[in-house]
Amino acid sequence: MGSTLVKEAVARDFKIVGAVAAKDDPYIGKTLREAGICDQDVRIIDPSRLAEAAANADVYMTFTTPEAELINLPIVADLGKRIVMGTTGFTAEQMKKIEDYVSVRVPAVFSPNYAIGINMLFKLLYMMKIFPSNYDFSIVEVHHSGKKDAPSGTAKKMGEIISKVREYSSTVHGREGLNARKPSELEIMAIRAGGVPGIHEVIVAGPYEMIRIEHTAFSRSVFAQGALYAAEWIYKQEKPGIYSMDDVLGGL
Repeated sequence: MGSTLVKEAVARDFKIVGAVAAKDDPYIGKTLREAGICDQDVRIIDPSRLAEAAANADVYMTFTTPEAELINLPIVADLGKRIVMGTTGFTAEQMKKIEDYVSVRVPAVFSPNYAIGINMLFKLLYMMKIFPSNYDFSIVEVHHSGKKDAPSGTAKKMGEIISKVREYSSTVHGREGLNARKPSELEIMAIRAGGVPGIHEVIVAGPYEMIRIEHTAFSRSVFAQGALYAAEWIYKQEKPGIYSMDDVLGGL
């Protein structure tokens, strides 16, 4: 996501002033040009020099691991830099810790998925309350084999919305053996395969009909595009707090 984000940003005339990669990244110490990412001489540095990388930035954009964010985001917030964060896989405790710290210091957009279509799907899910009680809801998500967290942050967000409007009290992540579905259960299934950027599907099934709504990402560029919309939007915000893509899209 980092290299994709930089390429999309350069194509849209954003100015890249710093680049940070994990400590074990082979391109540490090289420029973006030398790494083959874009035609710029910004040097890629390790996280120990994060404050240096972000010093001249208006917006800090990050897609990494929850463990890295717990260290990095407080540093960036203390610098007074606006934030766009797309990292997923947080525990509830980790997310609360970051939100509590960032929300009183700088404006920030946190989203599990920056694709415009997915955020429209989130809105559609709130309409699902109208289905009768004997209609069951299931979520299936497919991502590349290297994705570490399962289910995806997007699938979790979809599940939170559906559980709220349908009053599901539990979530099942797979079935085996004699395991009939209970009326109070929401199903979320995760598949990891190949190089799939991301597929999310919600299935609504009643006794005599079924609706399937699917969002497919053709490329990681769709997430970069949405994140850059968020960067343009958050740059104009003055009030500290955690904002969502719903806020961003409402302001475009």
